[in-house]
Amino acid sequence: MRVSVNQFEKKILRRRHGEIYLRVELSDVKNVNINLQEHNTLQFRAQGHGAKGDNEYEFKLEFLEPVRPEIKHKSTERQVDIKIKKKEERWWDRLTLQEKKPLFLAPDFDRWLDESDAEMELQAKEEKLNKISVESRVRNDPYLGLKKSYLFMYNLVQFLGYSWVFVNMTVRLFILGQDSFYDTFHTTADIMYFCQMMAVLEVINPLLGLVKTGAFPAMIQVAGRNVILFVVFGSLDEMQNKPVVFFVFYLWSTIEIFRYPYYMLACISTEWKMLTWLRYTIWIPLYPLGVIAEAVAVVQSLPIFDETRLFSLPLPEMLGNSLSFSYTLQLYLVFMFLGLFINLRHLYKQRRRRYRTRKRKVH
Repeated sequence: MRVSVNQFEKKILRRRHGEIYLRVELSDVKNVNINLQEHNTLQFRAQGHGAKGDNEYEFKLEFLEPVRPEIKHKSTERQVDIKIKKKEERWWDRLTLQEKKPLFLAPDFDRWLDESDAEMELQAKEEKLNKISVESRVRNDPYLGLKKSYLFMYNLVQFLGYSWVFVNMTVRLFILGQDSFYDTFHTTADIMYFCQMMAVLEVINPLLGLVKTGAFPAMIQVAGRNVILFVVFGSLDEMQNKPVVFFVFYLWSTIEIFRYPYYMLACISTEWKMLTWLRYTIWIPLYPLGVIAEAVAVVQSLPIFDETRLFSLPLPEMLGNSLSFSYTLQLYLVFMFLGLFINLRHLYKQRRRRYRTRKRKVH
């Protein structure tokens, strides 16, 4: 006889798991007697065919924490299924009070969930319920088609813009080699300006409820890029001929030529698996590299701002002439890497949730 155990959640919206399932592997079971004794000890006794042939089998399990006295069981030709409710719906470190697991007790890996897997499964179920709820509400939305058309066109325009930047820089790199590093800004800045100004809509869209993504991570990325583009590159002629511009623009455009087509297809409820994989994977090396390139650009601009006194803050005579804008940029560097951490955490959660959900669908 072997007893298999798993922890599973009955109610979808509960965040803590409150039930224990036991499976006693006995066939031709008769005279099943299951009761809960003192000290939360489950006693099982039944007649059936097991490891010792036709015999009477019994076992006791003293649970780690209190359980409810109501015990449900169901006998089949090959096993006895037992369901027990915990008094407090939460995870246990182990099943029994004794640390050493009884020899006859084994996990039921077909249904076993650890805490992190269960949380992800519950989250996926909640998202499914929310999606059904949202769909039931938006079916009567007369502007649904208009909203999807707007989002599709926005992503299409952004994709075309970043694709132009990416292709232009790639072609010039093959033709001119390293010489293309020094005039990147003058050949692509207009389109990059346009794309980054359009990107402000990515902060507005979630605030208007047009997309489900959070506005804060989008605001961090859009604001950070605009500081680099408009302040560091756009206001300093000395920065526009530096090779760092090439690396910043190239990394930005490489990420976006995969992100925006993914969103375009999502607007028409279509998925291309390779594109999905690239969208949730390409940022892993490229996003940190992009932030490092932006940080290099900021560091290179500090002495220029000190020398030109551009954007310096006027001060009273007793405190000096002015406070250099470079101090603001030095503080900005700290927030830049804090934003990197926040966005990486947000993107990693998106990626994990996406592939966990897909895995559930496959199984």
